Amino acid sequence: NQTHVTVFMLLSFAHGQPFLFVLFLAMYLATLLGNSTILTLVCLDPRLHSPMYFFLSHLSCLDICYSSVTVPKILANSLRPQATISYGGCLAQMFFLMWCAGTECVLLALMAYDRYAAICQPLRYAHAMRRGV
Repeated sequence: NQTHVTVFMLLSFAHGQPFLFVLFLAMYLATLLGNSTILTLVCLDPRLHSPMYFFLSHLSCLDICYSSVTVPKILANSLRPQATISYGGCLAQMFFLMWCAGTECVLLALMAYDRYAAICQPLRYAHAMRRGV
């Protein structure tokens, strides 16, 4: 006796699916708009071409990736009466979610080290981060 899992049934709230769809769509669009604004401002304003804003723009890009991994499937499933996800789709979503989480940890560690260097070793930091570098 062996069973082979091909899809997962997703349990959700029985009532209020249109409300949840609108709520998640609004949060997703706000996330995309806010992070896209940060990316655009950092790219267009030369005064923001510093290490701190470099890391913040990459964090915004990563936040867009995070949102785009999970929310579209949530939106699609909130409109269906019986929400499912395939085994391969679940694995792919989990892989990209874990990749985003690992990348965020590395990026936050780099941001912390950048701030540490700027505060604890200001002379070295100013020399290392001059415009020519």
